[in-house]
Amino acid sequence: MERTEHPDRRVRTWSPVCLAVAKLLGPYAEVVLHDPRTDSVLAVWNPVNGRKAGDPSMLGELEALEPAGQDVFGPYEKLLADGRRLSSVSALLRGDDGDVSAVLCVNLDRTPLERAAALLGSFGAPLVERPEPLFERDWAERVRHIVGAYVRECGRPVERLTRQDRLAVLGRLDEAKVFGVRRAVPVVAEALRVSRSTVYDLLAQHRAPGTKDPA
Repeated sequence: MERTEHPDRRVRTWSPVCLAVAKLLGPYAEVVLHDPRTDSVLAVWNPVNGRKAGDPSMLGELEALEPAGQDVFGPYEKLLADGRRLSSVSALLRGDDGDVSAVLCVNLDRTPLERAAALLGSFGAPLVERPEPLFERDWAERVRHIVGAYVRECGRPVERLTRQDRLAVLGRLDEAKVFGVRRAVPVVAEALRVSRSTVYDLLAQHRAPGTKDPA
């Protein structure tokens, strides 16, 4: 409901807050303002189950909640008859005298979130081994694969690899016979984000007699 000159001061006071929450989360959130004195609904924004002002609230005894020392409860789960799950939050709204004058409940329909999670989960299917015959001749792909695998192992971005890291990567690339391919050095330099001269220098150090493999 939009803000109106409602006869109940509590609705006039809290209507902008309820409307703001309903507009932010709508149409998936139901916002309900309850009267704890009459245990009835004062107003509803975006009703999800047909409730309207004047319907019974069936809140239960607020006295059991107040000793808990808090005014906001949740999020907790609710279920609708059609099987939809709701995440709900309830807040005790107090007047100037400190007594609870109204109870605000926000019920968020989780269906869109669950559908989105299921969709994202479908992209997370377990990966199988790469069909190597498809990449046997794609040496540039092999370079990226070897460099990427090392980056994931060490947990550092390629720009922060140390000289010893790069020597280790070049050792793996050399073992994969990447440097037997013409124009491999520019591709390796690009993958490691260094200059070609740096790659030549590292490769010479790696192949120098007596050089220990840093990997």
